[in-house]
Parts: sequence; structure tokens; C-alpha cells
Amino acid sequence: MIMNTIGIIGAMPSELADIRNTLEKAEVKHISGFDFYINDFCGKKIINACCGIAKVNAALCTQVLIDNFTPDAIINTGIAGGMNSRIRVCDIVISNEVLPHDLDLHFLNDYPPYCGIFKADEMLISKAEEVCASFGAASFIGRIVSGEAFISDNSVKADICTRFNPYAVDMESAAVGHCCYLNKIPYVSVRCISDNADDDGAMSFDEFEKIAAGKVAEIVLKMCETL
Repeated sequence: MIMNTIGIIGAMPSELADIRNTLEKAEVKHISGFDFYINDFCGKKIINACCGIAKVNAALCTQVLIDNFTPDAIINTGIAGGMNSRIRVCDIVISNEVLPHDLDLHFLNDYPPYCGIFKADEMLISKAEEVCASFGAASFIGRIVSGEAFISDNSVKADICTRFNPYAVDMESAAVGHCCYLNKIPYVSVRCISDNADDDGAMSFDEFEKIAAGKVAEIVLKMCETL
């Protein structure tokens, strides 16, 4: 499938700064409280938006992007906390599926949308892995979980790991994936690990936020170029 229009969603301005510095002279459209930066890039239309932190912001922004730009795919990008002992700070986690860690999945599985785990698109997963390899970046394909809190506590991390066995934790991926599932839009979350979501998480985040955001931005732009 040829993807001519690609949406990129990040939660914080820092997660999109390097993308916007590369994609200069964007047309900006302000819709429903969000600024959408529109560029022609390598023969494709790229729309990037800063959704804000947490799941409601992410879902709203994703739906507005879909309704107004009809993307062929959406890539959720940015940073995340590492949840697997094999994964180190500045490694890349590519979602194979996303889900909330702070909601009983019974409420999603037994009521609309009758699905609580949202699968990423296989082609987008493969492309992300391929690009990571071309940059020599260590990458892992696995589950990303999302919730309404920045995880920086060993006991909280251990509980989430026991219940969900994720590779990374963030505050938006599950919402973007949920929205894309309902709209039948191919989706993947590509996250660079900024911290280990443990007792030292806040300190590690402050140190590695910009480095991690820059690294994953380069990967996402290369994905867009080669899709």
C-alpha cells in the first residue's frame, strides 16, 4: 500500500521540535484547539501535531487529524519509560500493540468498541524496524501501555510489569491506537526510551529527554521518506 498522507502525533513540543526544524516552512492550520503543521516531503504530505499529554488529548487530536486530513497512516512518536530489563535508555521501542494499564479491559472488551488491545500495522512495524537497523539503533518490538501518570516508582512499575508485561510505558499510545482502530487507520507507536520508569525516572527523563526525542524524530522522518 502506498502511503501518500502520513500523520505524526507527539505529546510535547520537544518531541516534535526536530521534525519541525527539518520540515521547514510548514502551512499551519488551527483546528479544534490543535495546530497541524503541513509539509510536502519526499512526494508525500506530512501532517504533524502536538496533542498534549495524556489519553484524552491524544484521542481528540487523532480524531481531528483523521477527520480533516484523511491520513493513510498515523505514527505516534516521542519518548517513553522502559519496562523491560533488556531495554536501555535511548533504545527504540516499536509497538506491536497498545493498551491502557489504568483501566479494567473488561470495560473495553465487553462494551464498545469490544476491543481493549489495539494492534499496530505490520507494515509500519517492519518499516520502523528496518529504519532503526539502517541507523544502527537498537530496537525492540513489543507492547506499549499507557496511563494517566508519569511512572517513576519501582513498586508501581513492578505492578504494571506483572499485569501487562510491556516493553514501554507512556501516556498517549493507547489512545492514538484506540482511535486509529475505530477509524481503520494503520498505526504504529515509535518511542525512544528516556528513562526506566523507576525511582530514578524523573532524573533520567530530565537528562535524556532531548537526546531521545531527537533520535526518534530522525527515525520517524526516515520512515516517512521510505513508506
